[in-house]
Amino acid sequence: MNNLSNSPILSVSDLSKSYQEGSKSRDVLQGLSFEINRGELIVLLGRSGSGKSTLLNMISGMDAPTSGSIRFQNTDLTSLTESQRTLFRRHSIGIIFQSFNLIPTLTVEENILLPLELDGSVTPEQRKKALDVLDEVGLGDRNRSFPDLLSGGEQQRVAIARALAHDPMLILADEPTGNLDFRTAEVVMTILERIVHDKERTMLIATHDRDIIGLADRVLELREGVLHEIDPTSYATHQSGSLAG
Repeated sequence: MNNLSNSPILSVSDLSKSYQEGSKSRDVLQGLSFEINRGELIVLLGRSGSGKSTLLNMISGMDAPTSGSIRFQNTDLTSLTESQRTLFRRHSIGIIFQSFNLIPTLTVEENILLPLELDGSVTPEQRKKALDVLDEVGLGDRNRSFPDLLSGGEQQRVAIARALAHDPMLILADEPTGNLDFRTAEVVMTILERIVHDKERTMLIATHDRDIIGLADRVLELREGVLHEIDPTSYATHQSGSLAG
């Protein structure tokens, strides 16, 4: 376990999200409140359609809640405009997707540097830091390779390096092992755990993979739009049936 600072990096308060479907309103998330401290690895569980991705999209600023607030330290994300949320995300949040989302016509190095280039020219210091992150995930010698020459696990490690290149306050991972076989998923999760606990990063992982639970500082689960905190050590006896998607 990490030596946590007990100061929340993220505070979510009474967060709700609903969608209008024809004449009816469908509630996806209902009154969620929780905090994440600096240096924590939080696992978010939930069945397919439970709202895991919806929650991550709101925390990242890609979607706005129907009500409630999301606060990053001194910044109230829900009070920002869409363009302000985009700028905040570029500087403060790293995102790891299940589908990798690498651009096939760019090299590994160019994929990693792309988010930095969106903010302007990349400095030599930023380039060195990005390549150092690529070393951290064990792909320092593949910087000039193209994504289609890499295995699925290697592509996900590139995606991890890209999410870390701008030194974000918070890393969000949406089913990061969903497209990987068991052994490759183990390698990727070992890297993520090391990044959090050795490099003092903060991460929220949305997953249905119960093998990840043992790495978590805390486990949250979405059930019928409501968030529950679960003791990781007792999860196996708590949960009946398998989670899907």
